Amino acid sequence: MPPKKLLILSVSAGSGHTRAANAICAYADENLVSFETTHWDVMDYVTVGLRKVYTDFYIEMVNRAPTLWGYLYNYTHEAKSSGVIERLRRGLEGLNAKRLHKKIEEFNPDAIICTHFLPVEILAQLIKKNLLSCPVWVQVTDFDLHRMWVHEGMAGYFVANDEVAFRLQTQGISSNKVHVTGIPIMPAFAKEHSREICSVAFGLDPKKVTFLLMSGGSGIGKLDDVAKQLMCIDHDFQLIVVAGKNAEALSALQSLQIQYSHRLFPHGFTDQVEQLMACSDLVISKPGGLTTAECLAMGLPMVVCTPIPGQEERNANFLLERGAALRAFDGVTLEYRIRLLLEQPEKLARMRTSALALGCPLAAAQVLAKALA
Repeated sequence: MPPKKLLILSVSAGSGHTRAANAICAYADENLVSFETTHWDVMDYVTVGLRKVYTDFYIEMVNRAPTLWGYLYNYTHEAKSSGVIERLRRGLEGLNAKRLHKKIEEFNPDAIICTHFLPVEILAQLIKKNLLSCPVWVQVTDFDLHRMWVHEGMAGYFVANDEVAFRLQTQGISSNKVHVTGIPIMPAFAKEHSREICSVAFGLDPKKVTFLLMSGGSGIGKLDDVAKQLMCIDHDFQLIVVAGKNAEALSALQSLQIQYSHRLFPHGFTDQVEQLMACSDLVISKPGGLTTAECLAMGLPMVVCTPIPGQEERNANFLLERGAALRAFDGVTLEYRIRLLLEQPEKLARMRTSALALGCPLAAAQVLAKALA
């Protein structure tokens, strides 16, 4: 018999939803022989107008007008799903996603997992009209729940923690449909990595306290300026800085490295983040859902910087309440936090214990086991 087909649907608005989908696919490819797993970006099957709203408009807003984005996040969360505006919005989404409807009908999957609320909304309407019969599962990709994730007719929900599960139940989702699995991350983050081996590979001293500054934390200033400020702290520690695809920032960091050759270690885009994390004692970054899940899986506490109002604010609150993070509002606050942790290593150790307790490195495997049981 031909293998059954599992379809993963994500939306390329930010990288987190896509990374969660890729993680589920990676575990499926490693462990499933009876299912054929396919991942689609929903934006490839909708009109140009809808694509601009959910990708270009979103990215532009969170970068240039985060306060306005926070207002919209809260407004849409509080709006009644039965309201005229919400019903009109969902109707327009359906009209602009007819190509997706047809594509799914042709593909005829045996099960679907959504890692973004947009396909959840679109498929919920198809289920309501009896135009889709396969089970649709929902993976919430933050440590909080926005109302737009919640729809009738879903086979089940996968969430990061008990609080999100509780919030789903208060919105009418049966408890037997809610599964606390964590947020799916790539298999590499679930594997053991020797700090000594990874440190030597990157030219680091495995015995020194090491901080990892991610490009997502650049909201507190230019990466090279932040690195220079931290390098002026009179303590013996190492700083890894990942500039991602920001070539200008990487060049500036490499120039700064000449002055701090044995303490500053800049990197551009890398597919070895888990190995850099294995060398580190703490991550400095924005608290995106996937970045946070990766850090927790590796037992790494965080200093969270300038979270986007809305989902990242809620992620930050989750970490702060559970003792796995500190928050920096600007470069000065960041320097103070780092000084504090260097002077109080026992506090950093407690934060690491808290982070490790919250980690769910095998979330993707649990999601697959539940969805395909």
